[in-house]
Formats: sequence, C-alpha cells, structure tokens
Amino acid sequence: MPGQINDSWKDKVSNHYQLGGIETSVLDNGAGRGTRIAWVNTGTGLRFKVVIDRAMDIADAFYNQHSLAWLSHGGITYPQPFSDGGIDWLRTFGGGLLTTCGLSHVGGPESDEFGDRGLHGLISNTPAEIISIIQPDPRVGQLEMSITGIIRETKPFGPSLELKRTISATLGKATIRIHDEVMNKANTAAPHMLLYHFNFGYPLVDDGTDLLWKGKWHPRHGEENARIFKEGNNFKKCPGPIADHLGSGEEVVLVDIEADIFGDSVAGLYNSRLGLAVSMKFKKEQLPWFANWQHWGKGEYVTGLEPSTHPLSGQAQARKDGTLLFIEPGEKREYEVELEVITDEELIKEFLVDFGL
Repeated sequence: MPGQINDSWKDKVSNHYQLGGIETSVLDNGAGRGTRIAWVNTGTGLRFKVVIDRAMDIADAFYNQHSLAWLSHGGITYPQPFSDGGIDWLRTFGGGLLTTCGLSHVGGPESDEFGDRGLHGLISNTPAEIISIIQPDPRVGQLEMSITGIIRETKPFGPSLELKRTISATLGKATIRIHDEVMNKANTAAPHMLLYHFNFGYPLVDDGTDLLWKGKWHPRHGEENARIFKEGNNFKKCPGPIADHLGSGEEVVLVDIEADIFGDSVAGLYNSRLGLAVSMKFKKEQLPWFANWQHWGKGEYVTGLEPSTHPLSGQAQARKDGTLLFIEPGEKREYEVELEVITDEELIKEFLVDFGL
C-alpha cells in the first residue's frame, strides 16, 4: 500500500480496516484469559499485538509471514501485580517484542534500607487505563493511528509514578513508534529507572543474522566470566543453539552506545537470507545505556536489544554510585523509541554502512 493518498485506491475502500488500523479484543483462553489486547495493522505487512493489561507492552509482531519477536513458553499471562519478589518476574515473562522494566528498579532482586525489589520492577504486570484510540481515515488523508494509555506504579505515601504511553504507526509505513512520559504524581522525589526489553526471535534471528550496534562495551559479569563477549569473537553474528545455554545459560554485554550529531543512537538486526532488517532508534540523552542479551538455548532461542537509563545496575548500586535518577513531584521525563522494518535492498545497504557491513 502506498504511503500517501492517491486516487488509485482511495475510492475503492469502504472501511479503513480493509487497509489497516487498531482492533481491540480480549483473550478468552489459557493463562492470558481475560487480558485486553490491541492488534495494530500498518497495512504494510507489519502488524503487532499491544497487550493493554501488561503495561501496553508488545507481544507478537510480524512482517508478512515472518515473526520478529521471541515468545516464551508461557506466552501472555494475566497481569500479576504481586509477582514482585525475587525472580518471580520470570514466571510472568512472556517475552514478546517489548517488555518494559522499571519504573523504579531495573536489574536483579535486591534488598536494602529502602525496601525489597524483585527482578526488573513492577510495571510490566500493571494494566493500562486506555484514554485514546485514534484510527486512520484514509479517505480524508488521515494515515496516523495511535493508542494511548496510563499505567500507574503507585501506593499511598509514595512513590507514585505514572507512565503515559502512546504507541503509534502510520498506514503505509512499516514503523512502530513508542512515546513514553513518566511523571511523579506524589509529593516527594521518586527514584526512577527504565529499560526497554526488546526480544527478537526466529526467523528474524537465525544462524548468521547480524546484530547491529556500536560503542564501547564490556561483559556484564566481567571478561573473565565471558565465553561469547570476548575480544576476537564474532559476537555480533547470531549462532545456532549452543549447549552452554541450556537451562539458564546466557550472556549480556553492556554498551556505551554511540550517537550521531543529532543525538540519535541506532541499533538493529539484519537477516540476509530473508532480505529483512529491523532498525531501532532512540535518543542517547534519554537512554544512555544499551544491553545485548544473548540466550541461545535449544528451543529457547532469543536475543535482546535493550536501551536503558542505567547499565542493569539495580537501584541499590545506582544509589551508591550516584547515578540513580530522581523525579521531583510534578516533574516529567520523556522517552522515544522507534522501530522500522526495512526490506528495500538499497535502503538496507544504506542502513548497514554505518555498521561497517
């Protein structure tokens, strides 16, 4: 479908859903029974499922017949807001294209004089209050579509953080745009950490898929404990499943990601056999850190590209080293992430040049 109104199709369509749009529904079976979702169809082959009751995270995502996202064995589960101790978060981790981590803690479970915090925080188990759905109307030249909701991480006496999330797309463009606003609604300053846990899987991720990112890096648990993220290893080329990653085997690299003169950082993936690339763009000033998670388990095969406010340090360490963010009462912080699917050969070549490919 073309990216602009033209007479060749405008007068042949009665209902915008024939081209694309946003359709809401409720899952009626399995562990996700009763969970609200919204399918977003861009009319380009890119379509994706927003899980309204899970912080408006994104589960399934497809380009034509190709899945882009990794889905865990459990898939979508109903929100469980009290699964916030230790590593209970993993029991409700459906994978999906995006799982949001935070809003006040990102990293492993920890406990200190400021409280107990489970793995990766509370927000992904919190339902959204939908305040707006805007549909495209191609007959009048309106190609934009969006869904906006409010997700609250709150309790009496604070902290009380509110995430206003808008996920938008354009009819005729293979792009997902995420605009987040985090506001402190309480009357005292609140700690704040945020991570966008993007999870990519087969067939986009396959033997030989290129992982695209640039910047100074170090293995999360030190080079002495790394098998993949070592100098001289080609860790930006996806392998097949490996024995070391059966069970809980994994590796993570932390990247001080580069930015261009406009302050944009870019990462992505490229599968040459599919002729398919995915670009991820975000503001370095907003999300200065980046992690690449690799878990090449048999039957559990996934890589994560994860922009973040912090290097997975957790609230306690960030507080100790002076990097923990605080949002003052009434203050707002904004974040923008854009994903684009690229299939045009010339555009893919242009995209890969910046990564030396």
